[in-house]
Amino acid sequence: MTGAGNEEMFACDWSMPRRSSPPAPALSRLSAEGAGNSHFGGALYSDFLAQGLSHFFPAARLEADGRRALARADLWCDCEAERIKRDQVLLDWLGNGYALRRARRPFTESERRLIRAIGRVLTARYQALFNPDIAAENFHLFHGLPEDRYVSAFLDPAPYENLETLAGQQDRVADAIEVLRSSALTTHENRRVSTGALLLGRSSPEVPAGDGLRYSSALTSIRSFSRLCDGIHTVALVNAKGRWIDITDLEEWPGSAGQGSLPLPSPSAYRAHCRATLGNDNLCLALTPNGEIKAFAGGVQVFSFLNGRWHLTDFEWKYRCWAEAVGNEELAKLVLQVALDLADSRRGGLFAILDDAASAGRLVSPADLLVQEEREAPGAQRAGSKRGLYYLLNGKRTANLSPAVLRPLAAIDGGVVFDREGRLLAIGAILKHNENEAAPRVAQGGGRTMAALAASHYGWALKISEDGIISFFEKGNWVWDVS
Repeated sequence: MTGAGNEEMFACDWSMPRRSSPPAPALSRLSAEGAGNSHFGGALYSDFLAQGLSHFFPAARLEADGRRALARADLWCDCEAERIKRDQVLLDWLGNGYALRRARRPFTESERRLIRAIGRVLTARYQALFNPDIAAENFHLFHGLPEDRYVSAFLDPAPYENLETLAGQQDRVADAIEVLRSSALTTHENRRVSTGALLLGRSSPEVPAGDGLRYSSALTSIRSFSRLCDGIHTVALVNAKGRWIDITDLEEWPGSAGQGSLPLPSPSAYRAHCRATLGNDNLCLALTPNGEIKAFAGGVQVFSFLNGRWHLTDFEWKYRCWAEAVGNEELAKLVLQVALDLADSRRGGLFAILDDAASAGRLVSPADLLVQEEREAPGAQRAGSKRGLYYLLNGKRTANLSPAVLRPLAAIDGGVVFDREGRLLAIGAILKHNENEAAPRVAQGGGRTMAALAASHYGWALKISEDGIISFFEKGNWVWDVS
């Protein structure tokens, strides 16, 4: 599948495939009278499964594949990593088999893990609804948005691993998300509230909570709550039992020291959040000043809630895809680091990396190139022209360009152009394109999207939108978005 857009362009009809025969009862302990409820619940929860998958995978399609599911005594969404067939993930649901297909690329390990998390949550909810032995103690599972629970089960599956002890396992992640959601609806002195929490891993040494309050949405009713943590520098420290035990400065927090360098680029403002989760099972959630919710685990941002929906960043796969395409990891990391900072500050931008520096003349106007065959004498340069500053940047390469230097250059209107060797060729350049290269492929994009498409015919392009989304284009095709 090719095109210049994001996954919403490939969205499918996500109604659950129906079978002529009713689904098998999910719980062996249900009586014959309860089996009728199971039939109704099966249809309902099949739709819930389709809705959950469509939220995170709008470009995929769920289809019945004619299999009978593996015999089990309980309801389960069985989609282990080894059950993959080409671009499909096989699922067992309510006694029947389904295949989740996506034409553009196979499902990554993180995506399969998310599918399993959706199955765990729906399994727990179904059991709590139709099993009288555990129903009374587990109505808390139905609080909040289901998508929040799916994210929670991905980040911390412990509350959903044992249904018999479910009531005793506090879903701290879902509680923290609810705090951030409630805070996002409020302002302080005419400004959006930002806040955050560091959830200590369940394997961390137990920290006495005393009479510590549960970190839940009830805290947002306290007038001064929004002033205690800004989510950027300071966050609430929450122990394994979900109790708020301290306020900590992430830069000074002992758990963030001595962990080494981060494995992947991250927005500069959130490096401390990544470090606090590196090499341990801590989780960090932050409500940003832009109203976005970010979730960090394993030293990287894992989820973002942006534009009304959750997004799995799958950043490890996307970074590897980008770096392997460029073939110069130092350059790839530098450009992506600056792109992340621009997106976080809601600044638009465009980077183009050319496979062959000789093609720069076909993409960039000669006046915008840092190296020109016939350069004007300094005294002849027009006053106020940016060309008069080109001598400061001529000859710059990746090795002598830091993110702090490249960031303001990328904020100039126009594109920043490198060659594959890391040589800076142009800044603030208006990239040339023709209708054959860009216009027919643009369904939901503006001038920056068309320029990125045109540039990608000569190599690779990163487009940064002012709504915080970074898009990667290669050879005239959209490859991925990250937010």
